[in-house]
Amino acid sequence: MSSQAPVQWDMARQFAMTTAMNSTSTATSEPNVDPAIRIAIQQLAAVADMHVRDVTGLETSRTSEVPHIDVVNRSMWVHHTLIAYKPLFTEFATSISGQTVIQPVGSDGELSETEHSGEINAMMGNLIKMMAPAMLGMSVGSMIGQLALRAFGQYDLPLPREPHEQLLFVARNCEEFAKDWSINISDMQMWLLVQELTFHAIYQNPIVRTTITDAVKKHVSGFRPSPNALAERLSKIDVTNNDPAAMMQKLLGDPSLLLGAVRSPEQALLAPKLDAMISAIVGYVDHVVDTVAERIIGTGAQIAEAVRRRRVEARSQDQFVEQLLGLRLTTKQMDEGHAFINGVIERASFDGLSGLWTKPGNLPTPNEIVAPGLWLERINF
Repeated sequence: MSSQAPVQWDMARQFAMTTAMNSTSTATSEPNVDPAIRIAIQQLAAVADMHVRDVTGLETSRTSEVPHIDVVNRSMWVHHTLIAYKPLFTEFATSISGQTVIQPVGSDGELSETEHSGEINAMMGNLIKMMAPAMLGMSVGSMIGQLALRAFGQYDLPLPREPHEQLLFVARNCEEFAKDWSINISDMQMWLLVQELTFHAIYQNPIVRTTITDAVKKHVSGFRPSPNALAERLSKIDVTNNDPAAMMQKLLGDPSLLLGAVRSPEQALLAPKLDAMISAIVGYVDHVVDTVAERIIGTGAQIAEAVRRRRVEARSQDQFVEQLLGLRLTTKQMDEGHAFINGVIERASFDGLSGLWTKPGNLPTPNEIVAPGLWLERINF
């Protein structure tokens, strides 16, 4: 169980792959994506890319060529995602690795109940420090595996990731979602490609990519150890449960509590700033997708409602990763982003939004996300 690295990545990969294969399935491997599906999606991507470039004025690649869409199954999505987020999870593990236990001092020299509790906490602290890499590996793997069961592509978490030229598309999840909502599969694929390519175009801009990446790294590194968190977590587990696997899953369900991580004052100050920037970016993407969908997809509004409802109704597995990375994709945040984009367009037309990407510091502040006029005044548009 012990490891010299802050996260036991082999265990993370095993847990992620097992979860992504779906525990209800008896299959031991996942088939590759049908080449015909890959070709069809790349052909749709050429149309989507043309419209995204036309509406946004942004480049989706360093050349005039359509970005290559890497159409993958869930297992490959897990593989790429673990690589992409490895630096962030490592940063998180490192930030909480200095876990220490404060021993209570008795006034009479006797071993008080509080001191006895302190000894137990010290023992637990040492045990957790030894097991932390494996525990975090299991937790990370479980979370990424769960995300793989519903991720559409590269930007379900609306953040830049490396390699930034890569574009993933999970064909199976797209098909299953379309079937559940009685949506034409080609329309669903096109809608998602427009969304992915718009995010991709924004994050091809080095100013935006660096700004968001640095803010997320700062948030992840801001967690601080809480020595008593695990003991409190263990005390709340239902010991009458006869299913050890279920108990372990419950324990691993919130890795931040499991490893004793708590939010710091620095994170609390950063959160509104990151919220404002991400809200504006998501609001912009949604506006572009709606514009393009109105041009080429008759069912765009139906797809938008389904996908955006799914976004804010994230399950606990999604929410952990979001909270770890500093994201709060709530209805309120999304509404503020949409209102900001609409407010800028009303005052300065769609061209006014180009100011978001031109200079460092041009993404809106918490005050500006609810007052687009202030933002336009600040950037002198």
